[in-house]
Amino acid sequence: MPDESVKVAVRVRPFNQREKDRQAKLIIKMQGQMTTIKNPETPNEEPKSFSFDYSYWSHDGFQEKSDGILEPAGGSNYASQRRVFEDLGQGVLDNAFEGYNCSLFAYGQTGSGKSFSMVGYGNNKGIVPITCDEMFKAMGRNSDSNKRFEVTFSMLEIYNEQVRDLLSKDNPKGGLNVRQNPKLGLFYVENLKRVPVGSYAEIEKRTEQGTASRTVASTNMNATSSRAHTVVTITFDQIIKNDSGSETKKSSVMNLVDLAGSERADSTGATGDRLKEGANINKSLSALGNVISALADLSMGTKKKIMVPYRDSVLTKLLQNALGGNSKTIMIAALSPADINYDETLSTLRYADRAKKIKNKAVVNENPLDKLIRELKEENEKLKKAMESGGVVMQEGTGLSPEELEKMRKQMEEDIRAQLMANQAMLADNDQSWDDKLAEARTETEKIEGGADDKRKTKEPHLINLNEDPMLSGVICHFLNGGETSIGRKDASPTPNICLSGLSIQKQHAVIYSTKGVIEIESVSGSGSKTKINGLPLTGRKALCHKDRILFGSNHMYVLMNPMKPETADTSLPKEITWEYAQKEIAQVKGFATGSAGLSKEQQIVQEQVLEILPMVSEVNAVSEELNKQKSFEVVLISAAAQEGGDVTQSQASKVTVKMKNLLNGNTWLWERGKFITRRYLIQELYQKFLDGEDISNIPKEQDPFWEPTEDVLVGTSNLFLQSLSYCLDFEDTLNISDYKGQEEGHLKVKLEPCDAKGKPIDEEAFVDDPRDLLNKPYHFKLTIETANIHKSRFSKGILVKYTVKNNGKAEEVKTPTVKNTLTPTFNFSKIVTIPKLKQENLDFFESGCITLSVYGIQEDTMPDAKLLKLNTRELRQMENMENSQAHASGRRATMFGNEIASDTSHLKTEVVLLQRKYERLQQKERRMQQVCEEWSNKPDGEKQFEPFFRVVSAVANSTGTRLKTRVQMLNQVLQGQKFVKQMALEKSANKKAAPSNGKRPSSAEHNKTESSACVIQ
Repeated sequence: MPDESVKVAVRVRPFNQREKDRQAKLIIKMQGQMTTIKNPETPNEEPKSFSFDYSYWSHDGFQEKSDGILEPAGGSNYASQRRVFEDLGQGVLDNAFEGYNCSLFAYGQTGSGKSFSMVGYGNNKGIVPITCDEMFKAMGRNSDSNKRFEVTFSMLEIYNEQVRDLLSKDNPKGGLNVRQNPKLGLFYVENLKRVPVGSYAEIEKRTEQGTASRTVASTNMNATSSRAHTVVTITFDQIIKNDSGSETKKSSVMNLVDLAGSERADSTGATGDRLKEGANINKSLSALGNVISALADLSMGTKKKIMVPYRDSVLTKLLQNALGGNSKTIMIAALSPADINYDETLSTLRYADRAKKIKNKAVVNENPLDKLIRELKEENEKLKKAMESGGVVMQEGTGLSPEELEKMRKQMEEDIRAQLMANQAMLADNDQSWDDKLAEARTETEKIEGGADDKRKTKEPHLINLNEDPMLSGVICHFLNGGETSIGRKDASPTPNICLSGLSIQKQHAVIYSTKGVIEIESVSGSGSKTKINGLPLTGRKALCHKDRILFGSNHMYVLMNPMKPETADTSLPKEITWEYAQKEIAQVKGFATGSAGLSKEQQIVQEQVLEILPMVSEVNAVSEELNKQKSFEVVLISAAAQEGGDVTQSQASKVTVKMKNLLNGNTWLWERGKFITRRYLIQELYQKFLDGEDISNIPKEQDPFWEPTEDVLVGTSNLFLQSLSYCLDFEDTLNISDYKGQEEGHLKVKLEPCDAKGKPIDEEAFVDDPRDLLNKPYHFKLTIETANIHKSRFSKGILVKYTVKNNGKAEEVKTPTVKNTLTPTFNFSKIVTIPKLKQENLDFFESGCITLSVYGIQEDTMPDAKLLKLNTRELRQMENMENSQAHASGRRATMFGNEIASDTSHLKTEVVLLQRKYERLQQKERRMQQVCEEWSNKPDGEKQFEPFFRVVSAVANSTGTRLKTRVQMLNQVLQGQKFVKQMALEKSANKKAAPSNGKRPSSAEHNKTESSACVIQ
């Protein structure tokens, strides 16, 4: 069959509620196969255009039928679930019946609508369930007695490069092995459970089983589902008997892949982390991108020798056939429509544009059944002989060391042994009839606990789980029978009614009491368990209301549904409680604002990042306690004013960071969000090793994600405002040093003065009333850091100050020398800043901008107090919380706004000083005007001329400070000169009248004398 390109479709979803609340702007347009995206930052720029096989507009133009199904409103181009199936799923189904392998995978950032297209919600079923349903309907319409069908179903998840079988309760430590078939070269998952299914209902039941397995696993370790890939594989065999009685098998493998969220690796900003390379967060998606790029280059013929890196990740190994192999492949890229997601959406479009260039060679998989069995037996004999003769003989001279050769030989032996076992299993499988295998599978399927009885839900109180992934919310249901319901770990004795596992879950965690619809909860005394009700820690026994949110440990979030007492629900609650709502509630209790009204785009992003990172910090703290790492973590929101090099004149967003603190010696580190997410991922890996029984006590500190070398710590910042420079005034002040919470950490004495190019201060006569007088002239000023006074003794090891300033048009980072062993360092460090030509933007910066001075303290690994070494991490954290209780009582609001308040105070102080200086100048003017008026009033009436008086008063009014006297003296000289000129003119006129009648002209000397006098005066 000729090469066939991968078909690519893109689909844009509606705004979600969060985007509606924030009045998000639409950046996607579609017309036919064309999709365009507009950059919200540059609205005048031409939108970027992409062309795909299908562009599905599912953003608006729909209406909801009585059964909940969404369909196009009259005249709209809305793409419904059914239309997407008819274009894409029907093609998969048709190809399967023809005997082709098919692959369909969904790509896009978290929350872009991948799962809706693939699986769907409620009655709006996605491609996968509709395809399965239609497949069995088509099988039911078969009237050919010589044709029978066999369908098997498997479901797996790839997370952190480990494969989990979602249809099996027993997954080995480290996940299932991925092997390569020595004959075909293709990869397969060893011991993956493949379940025979005989109806769509059975597939639905197995899908529910797999989804429940995903939910439990993700909750236990908070292994965020958005970082996991889910692969559903349906093997569809058609066995056809010909006239001679022999059978032919036409086989199709359908891979339906829901990829992990495609957030760009750089969008988290995980830069400069020593352990970044060790994290597998986006390894599989990065590898997939590399495979797609290599295959696209191969298809276009741009490069002759290309090695397609299938082996770089588990995902690409398993998708080898789907990409560039024997498969008809479709990719659906899900797009977010909001301006806040522009970068990720553009990245998705470019990814999809690359994928459409890939070409596959699909062939019909049709072979006589007896031939397949014969080939399997022959291959088994060859493999057995290879094993009996000592395995594989590796050739010398390959450039590999003896150790590497031995390792490769063992690996190949393992692969041969695994393939031999797989072949034997397939032969044994053929010995059992399909009907027997199906009957066994159905018996097992019937035993699976299905979804909770909907009728019971309307009558009995129960707990429903919440998960970050909407697909996993509502999957787990625990009914609260009358009396007591105990909650704890399964290793407790007696076994609790509800068994949970994971971080911060105690053996005996909590007890729920239910009496005639009245529900109460209480932590088990002495267990030290952590439970939160509606974001608040549970203390003592508490009555629960309908729709209350309960968090057990770090990850287990539930909603109490009490149909017996629905009136107890808070009337302000939304109709449906979501994971996002519950997390916002926790954030509000911790003092973070969650309202969206009036927020800028940057502030919206910060808010989303805070809500995303809070549960992660809670989890990492729980791991630190369990592994006794003596570290605590907290979310820190650093305002624009408090950031190093921050510019309060710009709409610079606050930065979300995480502070790690060594509870033994007080050393702290501030990690950027991206670095923390990387570390959290590695901490999960470490904890998983701990759960698997590995000894993690002796790992080198360089490989420990909880360890970090000491570094300078930010004590606080001071904002130096520059208004005085607009008027050529010097400014000297003692500034407050404020930490990220706005709390005072000390003082910094600084001096700011206009100067010449060599740093010599200019005299006061340079003062200007109108800053515009300085435009288009060179300007120099000198900033001197004089002294500091730091409150906390732990910073006495060394203090230095850093700031960034534009010097000669280029940003320059300035750093003072480090002054050690004192809390009152004297720096006397000066820096001359030059502006070659002062422009309006410089004046604007002087008027409303500032230089942020960041004060750093030197940290050292000191020996802790011996008493602290006797405490475990939980006790150390409790002690720290008690010490901080007073600060917490005053609210965390300072975390977000304290520095702005400190910054405003400094700004106002600068203005006051400037106004004081202006006031002094005005006083001088006033005194001079009074003097001029007094002098004029003391003159005889004959000498009181208004015109000279007006000129003198105007000169005073328009003067600037100490230049006043000089200007008035000059004006008086001009007035005297004018008076002298008039006098000379009068004398000249008189001379003419008195001149002799002989017509003689004055001598040239006399003429020159008169002209010269006037010129000099002028």
